[in-house]
Amino acid sequence: MSSEESAPVAAAPEVAGSSKPRTPKVKAPQVPKVNKMAPKAKKEATMVEGAAKIGIEYKKDADFPKWYQQVVTRSEMLEYYDVSGCYILRPWAYKIWQEIQLWFDLEIQELGVENSYFPMFVPAKNLEKEKDHVEGFAAEVAWVTKAGSSDLEEPLAVRPTSETVMYPYYAKWIRSHRDLPLRLNQWCNVVRWEFKNPQPFLRTREFLWQEGHTAFATKAEADKEVYQILDLYRQVYEDLLAVPVIKGIKSEKEKFAGGLYTTTVEGYIPTTGRGIQAATSHCLGQNFAKMFGISFEDPQGPLPNGEARPPMHAWQNSWGLTTRSLGVMVMVHGDDKGLVLPPRVASVQVIVIPCGINAKTTEEDRAAIDERVADMLKQFKKAGIRAKVDNRDTYSVGYKFNHWELRGVPLRLEVGPKDVKANQALAARRDNGEKVTVQHATIVQDVRELLDTVQSDMFKRAKEVRDANVIYVEDWKDFVPALDNKQFCMIPWCEEVACEEEIKEKSARTGIATAEVQDDKAPSMGAKSLCIPLDQPQDKPIVAGETKCVSCGKDAKRWALFGRSY
Repeated sequence: MSSEESAPVAAAPEVAGSSKPRTPKVKAPQVPKVNKMAPKAKKEATMVEGAAKIGIEYKKDADFPKWYQQVVTRSEMLEYYDVSGCYILRPWAYKIWQEIQLWFDLEIQELGVENSYFPMFVPAKNLEKEKDHVEGFAAEVAWVTKAGSSDLEEPLAVRPTSETVMYPYYAKWIRSHRDLPLRLNQWCNVVRWEFKNPQPFLRTREFLWQEGHTAFATKAEADKEVYQILDLYRQVYEDLLAVPVIKGIKSEKEKFAGGLYTTTVEGYIPTTGRGIQAATSHCLGQNFAKMFGISFEDPQGPLPNGEARPPMHAWQNSWGLTTRSLGVMVMVHGDDKGLVLPPRVASVQVIVIPCGINAKTTEEDRAAIDERVADMLKQFKKAGIRAKVDNRDTYSVGYKFNHWELRGVPLRLEVGPKDVKANQALAARRDNGEKVTVQHATIVQDVRELLDTVQSDMFKRAKEVRDANVIYVEDWKDFVPALDNKQFCMIPWCEEVACEEEIKEKSARTGIATAEVQDDKAPSMGAKSLCIPLDQPQDKPIVAGETKCVSCGKDAKRWALFGRSY
C-alpha cells in the first residue's frame, strides 16, 4: 500500500464549543474545473472527481482494494499498526462489535451458555494431541520461545483457537452425566500468523471473536445446538448488519479439521463476485472427547452381571463469529462516499446539524435553534436513539455533511431558523439520499420509523443483488463464464473430494479479470464449494440415478453452492 493509505488522516474535532470566537469556516471540498482539451490521466477512471482527503478518492467499482482501504481508515473505523496484519480498532468500529456482542451474548445466555475466559498460551504438548486439528493451523501458529533472555523449557503457542486449551479441563470437570451439558463461551482474541496478503477485518493476524465450546451426553442434543447457533449467526448478519447470508453445510474438504460436520453462513460481495465465510457452527462429534479423555459414567449403571459399563464419550460442538463481520458489512453496503451503516449497529444513528445560520442570523434565532436541538437530543436519549449534534462553528454545513456521510451515519437531521418556526426538521437518509420533512411534535416516532425503514431497505437491496447473482448451472460450459461474471454457481454435485479439487483446478485455468490486484490469489483463483444449502430448491429436485454432477458426471446427491471466495 502507499504511504498515503497507511498514514493516519488528520480529522477535525468532533464538537467545538459554540461559545468560542467565530473563525472563518472550512468549506466543503469543491469539484475542480476540468480542462476538457487536456488528455485524461489513466487514474481518472478510478478516482472520484473533486475528492479531498476528507472523502474517498477511489470508486468502489473501479478500484475496490484502494476504495476499501480508504473507507475503513478515513471513516475512522481502524488504523494501521506497526505490525503487519494487525490493526487498531477505533471506537467507530468497536462500537459496532459491541452491539453484536450485546445482542448475541443475551441470546446464547438464554440457551444456557455461560461466559468464561481461558489463557491465551497453549503448551506444545496440548497441540500435539490432536494432529488432524492442528494441521490446519500449523503454518499460522505464533510461538513464544523466550522470557527475557532465557529460553522457555517448553515453547508456548499463542492460541489460534482454544480446543486444545479448554478440553483438558473439560476432561477434569466432566465425570458424570450430571455434569452435562457443559456450555461455555469466551470473548477473546486469537492469533493466526497468516503470510497471505493481509486485509483489514477480513484476513488479519490477530482478530477478536467469540468461541463457544460445548459438551453433551447425546448427539441429538449437540445437533440441536449446532443449528440453533447457526440461526443466531444468520440473525446477526441479516437483522443487525443487513447482510443476506446462505445457511448450509460445508463439504468434507472444507469442514473443520477433526470435526464431524461444519455448518456455515456464507455471504456474497457483489463488487468482486466472491463469497465469504461469515461464521461457522461445528459438530465435533466424539473425536476430541476421545483424544482428551472427556468421558462420563454410563447413566444406566452397571450391567446385569454387575460389571461396570464402559465410560461414554461426550458429544462436542464449537462455534465462532469474528470481527470479519465488520468488513463484510463495509464491502456490501459502502459506496463512493464512504460507509453506509445499518441503524441497529451504528454508533451514531442520527446526526443533527444546525443549518441556515449566517452573519445576518439574529441571536434570537441562534438561541431558538440551540434550544430546539437540545430538546430533540433529550427526546432521542430518552427513547434510546443514539443521536449527536454537530455544532462546530468553524466548519461549513457542506463540510459537516461530507464528514458524517463518510462515516455512514444512517440519518441526518437539518434544523434551521425556518424549521424552528415551522416546528419541523429535514431528514436525509444516508443509504439512498432521500429527504423527508419530519414534525417536531412526532420527532421520535418519525425518526424511529425512518431508521427501521433504512434498516429494512438496506437488507432488501443487498438480498435482491445477491439473489440475482446466484445462477443455476446444469452444464459445465456455463460454469466458468458465470464465475467470470461475478456470480455464484448452484450445481448438482456428487459431493466427492476429488471432484471438488478438479472443479477448483478446471475453473482456475482461464483466470478472471479483476481489479483486486493486491490479492495474489484473485487472478487465477478457482471456485470451491461454499456450502451445500440447507434450503434445497423445491422446483429442481435431485432425482436419484438421473441427476448427474455438473463436473464429473456421477450421480448428484444435492445442489451445492460454488464460487470464488475470500
